[in-house]
Amino acid sequence: MAKSAKKKTTARRPKTSVKATGTKSKKSRVAMAAAPEVTTDAVVLDRLFAVIESRRDADPNVSHSARLLSRGPAKVAQKFGEEAVECLIEAVTGNRDALIAESADVLYHLLVLWASSGVIPAEVWAELIRREGVSGIAEKAARAKPVVARRKLGTSKIP
Repeated sequence: MAKSAKKKTTARRPKTSVKATGTKSKKSRVAMAAAPEVTTDAVVLDRLFAVIESRRDADPNVSHSARLLSRGPAKVAQKFGEEAVECLIEAVTGNRDALIAESADVLYHLLVLWASSGVIPAEVWAELIRREGVSGIAEKAARAKPVVARRKLGTSKIP
C-alpha cells in the first residue's frame, strides 16, 4: 500500500471503569473521549513482522521468535491456538484489560505463524482490501468449498 494511501487514526486511551457485568459503562465510554490520545496505526503489525523475520536466524535461546520459528509451522499453529483460547476466555469472562493483553499475544503469534508459513502481511492486507465493501455472507457464499480436501487434512470449518 502506498504511503499516501495509508490511513492513520487516533484512539483515546479508555479509563478502566467497567460495570460488574464486565461491559464498559456509558460513563467510561464518555471518559474515553477525554483520555490522552494514543496514536494507532496498523503499520505496527508490519514493523512487528519485520522484527519476527529478522529473528528467524537468531539464537533460539535468546529470541522467543527464533525459538517459535525453529519448531516449525505445526508447533507455531499450536501456540497460536493456545493464545487464541486464552483471548476467548478473557472475552467471555469480561476481563477487558486481560483481553487487550491476550489480543496482543494473538496478533504476535499470528504474525509468527504467517512467517513460519511463508505468508507476508501485504498478502493478507490485499485480501482484506479485496473483501472491503462486500457483505460477509455474500463473500462466504462466493468461496469455493473443497470439503473433501479439508477432511483429508483432518480439519473442517463450522459453517
